[in-house]
Amino acid sequence: MAHPKRKHSRSRSRKRRTHQKVSKPLLVECKECHRQKKAHMVCPFCGYYGGKEVVKIEIKEKKKKQ
Repeated sequence: MAHPKRKHSRSRSRKRRTHQKVSKPLLVECKECHRQKKAHMVCPFCGYYGGKEVVKIEIKEKKKKQ
């Protein structure tokens, strides 16, 4: 098995790792409710995808303190 003759410097290691980063998720505007959602996914707020209601979203009512 090969072994390095010399230690790699920090800058050399970090230059190699510059492309290993997490990118932001692609968000688009929902055509029905105009909120930000992930592309190619059902809107979690209104349940529409491609102009059709795919999932029925029920709004939970807040309980009032008595």
